[in-house]
Amino acid sequence: MANTTTTTTTNDPLRESKRYEGSSDLVHLRYHMGPVLTPNITLHTIWYGLWPAPHKRIIRAFLRSICPTSDPPHHPSVSAWWRTVRLYTDQTGSNVSRTVSLGGEKNDRFYSHGKSLTRLSIQSVIRSAITAKTRPLPINPEGGVYLVLTSADVLVQDFCQVELINDANTSLRIPLLHLPLHHGIHAPLRLGRQLSHPMPGVCAYPFAVPDYIPGLKPYAPPNGDIGVDGMVSVIGHEIAELASNPLVNAWYAGEDPSFPTEIADLCEGIYGTGGGGSYTGQLLDGGGGVKYNLNGVGGRRFLVQWIWNPVPGYCSGPNALDQ
Repeated sequence: MANTTTTTTTNDPLRESKRYEGSSDLVHLRYHMGPVLTPNITLHTIWYGLWPAPHKRIIRAFLRSICPTSDPPHHPSVSAWWRTVRLYTDQTGSNVSRTVSLGGEKNDRFYSHGKSLTRLSIQSVIRSAITAKTRPLPINPEGGVYLVLTSADVLVQDFCQVELINDANTSLRIPLLHLPLHHGIHAPLRLGRQLSHPMPGVCAYPFAVPDYIPGLKPYAPPNGDIGVDGMVSVIGHEIAELASNPLVNAWYAGEDPSFPTEIADLCEGIYGTGGGGSYTGQLLDGGGGVKYNLNGVGGRRFLVQWIWNPVPGYCSGPNALDQ
């Protein structure tokens, strides 16, 4: 029998109000008895297309911030954000792994499969990376994750091409593929891309604002690039959901596993206390219009959406006012 998260009641006005941050009586997050990623997670990155070195450094800094090896950043931190993801367990009671580390990297700057990728050609991109004659990416069928990051001039099938529907089913979903990669080994893949087009107002929100929200001023990105700063939040969204629902049979809401509403989908657009609708919630002020909610390694700052907390049953993050 599947487990269902419940929301507890309290007399604390602030905590009571948090019940409505992303919560809905129509959405029930349930555990469907499948595995979560309990082994150490290793992220193998494929940089597809032309990637400027500064953009790579921003994304690497975010990924390293999930589980920093030394000098942990000040609170609120990316690693504290990951602790919410770690609350999810499998049927043995084992939690999502604490350890998330960077693995191998592969540069595909010559667009080996063209500038228009389908799900099938993405599979070929991965296969080429792990079977390359020089410096192939390692095959790690347990905790290995292949993260394909495409440059802004690459079109990706079904990526950010549909209008925002609602908080639980949005165009920010990135295709999830479990690919037969090599000698029968299947591995999880999450796909990202630079978000300078075609719909930055959706894909890079709140650093760009869609036309259907008039009068809302976009925030300045904390690392100086709208596309890459927007991409960081999408990557965090997807890694959180991959860890808690790697085979699409663990933690999700809804009855159709083909269209699951996962733990980050429930908190789309919520980055701080009071968030909901077109309001991001209360954030930290970096000056010059910059807003952020998490500190990372090397003094980096990030704005990353909150995650559904299964214990109280609402969206939460380390920058919440009651933390």
